[in-house]
Amino acid sequence: MSSQTPPATVDRTVSHSDDEDGSTSALATARRQLEHAATHLDIDPNIVERLKHPAAVHEVTVPVERDDGTVDVFTGYRAHHDSVRGPFKGGLRYHPGVTREECIGLSMWMTWKCAVMDLPFGGAKGGIVVDPKDLSAAEKERLTRRFTDEIRDVIGPNKDIPAPDMGTDPQTMSWIMDAYSMQEAETIPGVVTGKPPVIGGSYGREEAPGRSVALIAREACDYYDYPLEETTVAVQGFGSVGANAARLLDDWGATVVAVSDVNGAAYDPSGLDPHAIPSHDEEPEAVTEYADETIGNGELLTLDVDLLIPAAIGDVITEANADDIQADLIVEGANGPTTFAADAILAERDIPIVPDILANAGGVTVSYFEWLQDINRRSWSLEEVRDELDSEMLSAWNAVRAEVEDRDVTWRDAAYIVALSRLTKAHANRGLWP
Repeated sequence: MSSQTPPATVDRTVSHSDDEDGSTSALATARRQLEHAATHLDIDPNIVERLKHPAAVHEVTVPVERDDGTVDVFTGYRAHHDSVRGPFKGGLRYHPGVTREECIGLSMWMTWKCAVMDLPFGGAKGGIVVDPKDLSAAEKERLTRRFTDEIRDVIGPNKDIPAPDMGTDPQTMSWIMDAYSMQEAETIPGVVTGKPPVIGGSYGREEAPGRSVALIAREACDYYDYPLEETTVAVQGFGSVGANAARLLDDWGATVVAVSDVNGAAYDPSGLDPHAIPSHDEEPEAVTEYADETIGNGELLTLDVDLLIPAAIGDVITEANADDIQADLIVEGANGPTTFAADAILAERDIPIVPDILANAGGVTVSYFEWLQDINRRSWSLEEVRDELDSEMLSAWNAVRAEVEDRDVTWRDAAYIVALSRLTKAHANRGLWP
């Protein structure tokens, strides 16, 4: 590893409050990361205290008529964290594990992410406690439209702009836009992002998180003197983020040796062709069917590779496996894949982690572009979107890198320092009303 690796030590005693499986709630992790990063800045502790809490959490019940005529009632949430820099922005997920606490924690991460990217948004997150696999297309549409009506008063192009997340997609966003527009009696495409381009969506939106992960991974490899042509890569999760990142890195010369989905990983130490393996969107849960050799997801995380990209779900790198990680560099593609305790262990081992709030911020950045296109009624070409995204990601990378070098801190701390500096200045200027 290059001598540029920033030394860092973090007390491992924080790990005692992790769950028995080594995971930590998104909210607990987000608060810990906030508190830790705040120690590097001379900022008003009252502002830090404000940032530990959401502005509001909206909980609604969503009755839905099933195809057989029965009615089920689901619970939905929309958490608003902070809007000091602009309207709330964040994803909407349909998943049986959605909780109020998770939505708050993820909304906090969205606040940091928007601030790192210097976007005029604050953080939000929402979801419905449901397994979308148990819904027919018609039931999912009815669920979406009713949920939209239940939260209609708290969303809008100048209030809160949802986007796709786990279990939702461009079609879901189309239904939300239509339901909201019908109630407002005018077409308002800017109420959501991640829509199909034919109704106001942006070209390049679906590929954006994976593209930003690949861009940041390329910059990180260059920073640590790893020529891409000599770099081996393992990617956990072959959904939109993981597949787009793996394919771009392959195009740029890196050797992708493993990719995975929920069933396991395709593995070839001499290199895979990620273009020949269908992503989850293209053919769900098919990765292992295209593999000559397979390994488990846990084994993928501990492969001896130059670059590891966890791009599936949260809490996969924990206190239980952090000592077994052999990668020289980690770039987070998923939201919160590394627990606070694991972060401390990897910092002690001098394994750099480029955090999610920087690496996968391409999604919210192109969502910002989509919002601009909607409110200005002017569409951009795919080339324009990619050029603007690349420019914004490199600008954010350079801002975070400067903090790493100036303060001798980890990449995660540096990203939080950039975000907190912008947030605290905004709060100081706006003040506390009344």
